[in-house]
Amino acid sequence: MEMMPYRPTDDRHAPSHLAVSLPTWGPAAPADWRDGLPVLHGLGLTLRELTAADAPSLHAHLTTDQVSRFISPPPASVTGFERFIAWTHRERAAGRYACFAVVPDGETAAVGLFQVRLLEGRDGVAEWGFILGQAHWGTGLFLAGAQRVVDFAFETMGLHRLEARASVANGRGNGALRKLGAVHEGVLRRSFRKDGKLLDQSLWAILADEWRYARHRWQPVLVH
Repeated sequence: MEMMPYRPTDDRHAPSHLAVSLPTWGPAAPADWRDGLPVLHGLGLTLRELTAADAPSLHAHLTTDQVSRFISPPPASVTGFERFIAWTHRERAAGRYACFAVVPDGETAAVGLFQVRLLEGRDGVAEWGFILGQAHWGTGLFLAGAQRVVDFAFETMGLHRLEARASVANGRGNGALRKLGAVHEGVLRRSFRKDGKLLDQSLWAILADEWRYARHRWQPVLVH
């Protein structure tokens, strides 16, 4: 999800109490995740809902040039991340979006995100993405967290297809999706604008039935 669904203007005049009245679309999903995301445990990390206290850590980890190289610009300040976090809660309550904080074992603040956004007019289909602070690249946190998020999307949100888009030039992102078992379905030519340039993106997909069939291939994920 290189094009972040959040825009600073989204919450400029939107009080949080309006979230429950927003229309919903997509598959019929259990209402409990809309009331609050569950805490998920994987090898070396915890996934949980974002809190306002995560804003300084997210700003420090996710705004570096290397991390933000292939995504739309993240919030530029701690206050911007606080607004983003409030927006994620409203979108979750409306049943459109789930955003998990990545918290490594031994730490308390978020160092990354996993996002799942339902696609309007496409029942049971969502786009998902991830962003992780550079200090945690190559540590196994992506694979451990991605397994839990994909399980959540299929088993709790009731989806049947997850799509991901990654710039063709983003070798690390494409390699991570391939390692997870996503299928490369094609190239979306000049589909993403970054720093004034139009970039090609690879389209990856995971189907619920294929995921369930292949789960035995992965290392066990710690569940509490």
